[in-house]
Amino acid sequence: MSGNGLFLGLDFSTQQIKAIAVDDSLKVVSEAAVQFDTDLPEFRTQGGAHQHDDGLTVTAPTAMWVKALDLLLSKMKTSGFNFNRVKALSGTGQQHGSVYWKTGAGSTLQQLQPDKTLYEQLKDSFAVSDSPIWMDSSTTAQCRQLEQAVGGAQKLADITGSRGYERFTGNQIAKISQNNKAAYDNSERISLVSSFAASLFLGNYAPIDHSDGSGMNLLDISGRKWSQQCLQACASGLEGKLGEAVPSFENLGSISAYYADRYGFSPDCKVIAFTGDNPGSLAGMRLQGGDIAVSLGTSDTLFLWLQQPSPALTGHIFCNPVDGDAYMALLCYKNGSLMREQIRDGCAGASWEKFSQALQSTPMGNNGNIGMYFDVQEITPSAVGVHRFNSADQKVESFPPAVEVRALVEGQFLAKRAHAEMLGYSVGCSTRVLATGGASSNTSILQVLSDVFKAPVYILDTANSACLGCAYRAKHGWLGSSKLSFQEIVQGAPEYKLAVTPNSSAKQVYDPLVGRYKRLEDLVAGQ
Repeated sequence: MSGNGLFLGLDFSTQQIKAIAVDDSLKVVSEAAVQFDTDLPEFRTQGGAHQHDDGLTVTAPTAMWVKALDLLLSKMKTSGFNFNRVKALSGTGQQHGSVYWKTGAGSTLQQLQPDKTLYEQLKDSFAVSDSPIWMDSSTTAQCRQLEQAVGGAQKLADITGSRGYERFTGNQIAKISQNNKAAYDNSERISLVSSFAASLFLGNYAPIDHSDGSGMNLLDISGRKWSQQCLQACASGLEGKLGEAVPSFENLGSISAYYADRYGFSPDCKVIAFTGDNPGSLAGMRLQGGDIAVSLGTSDTLFLWLQQPSPALTGHIFCNPVDGDAYMALLCYKNGSLMREQIRDGCAGASWEKFSQALQSTPMGNNGNIGMYFDVQEITPSAVGVHRFNSADQKVESFPPAVEVRALVEGQFLAKRAHAEMLGYSVGCSTRVLATGGASSNTSILQVLSDVFKAPVYILDTANSACLGCAYRAKHGWLGSSKLSFQEIVQGAPEYKLAVTPNSSAKQVYDPLVGRYKRLEDLVAGQ
């Protein structure tokens, strides 16, 4: 085993780059971060990005990420961090963003000089100086072209796990190929943010991993290889620029000599494939077969572990980052905590205590009353406004305050279960619901979550879960993923705490309600 070795996780996220080191028992021993806006003001970013005048295009300066890594490692060195103890590192990047290495950049990477910063040596290595990122929504035309080329939106979802999405990398590459052909032709390699970051450490082009590669509308998720149909529809000669995709736990080899000479890393330190931030979070939350994780924040996010997915026109299916035979699904909801706060303020005197009392005073199933509350345009379903239905499925204008509170919370969780089941998820006897985010501290809300999903709810503080997950993944890849499962690696990590268990009659109440909710949701979405 590694004894006093350390495992390093790095997170190249939208607003910062962060590092977390864990020891052999997975205890966090060091953290460091660089904020793009404040620590690198010369790049003039807001929230780590540049919003363009068209209101649709959003990019980030690629060289900023390089300079941020220089600054992060210098900070760690100054603080006395012992890089020589790091046995392996892995990392995560904001999903969907893309980096365009210009012709000749590969040889520069292979010949990094330890007396110079990465920024000095690599700042002119990019054919496109501003990387498109996940906030970009300027590629609607390319999405429709790709869907049409493969036989429709559902067919694209069947192949790649998602219908055409503007932020997905294949559509961004298609736009650059169409609008800036010289830059595309001058790109000898196209990386995701995650594989770009891995390349910096490897001193060579790192492959894209299967899990982050699933967020491109280019990877055939069942065969875990690039879809020729999708590649050809996006741009000519694309496969050669992407390289081969690899499992997310692949050991890519030893760290570049640059880091041993400049920072004191061991020359034997291994670089494990980097992945996307959502797959990294699944690892950090330590999901296993049958689990479902619900992040209850400004927006609500649902993570599912799936064995046999059913791709749909809503949500996303990715290859699983810690199990080469499994999948993960992701569902995002814009109307999360702000909607809960709005109903709390209007129906419970702005008091969480009264909000909880309202939930406790109303019966499971809310006497058949169902509500859908979309203050802003929702993703799934594509709808906006407040929609209330009585037990006879008739639309009504209002509910009494306590009924309104329960209708909101039940409606949010009925939606999540209905959509999860559409993607191939089914609640089993070993299912655990893992709750994180602000609302996970409210036991009354968690009780409704437990009842709707007919499963116990556990809570864990998962701040920086993507970064932490990559420290865990570094250990998994270093020990050899074929010898030990990820679950065996993370057994020593902090335990989840059981918060609530479902009521005995929850199944008979909510099983019929899920079907009813879905019918009403289809009605609302079709209006």
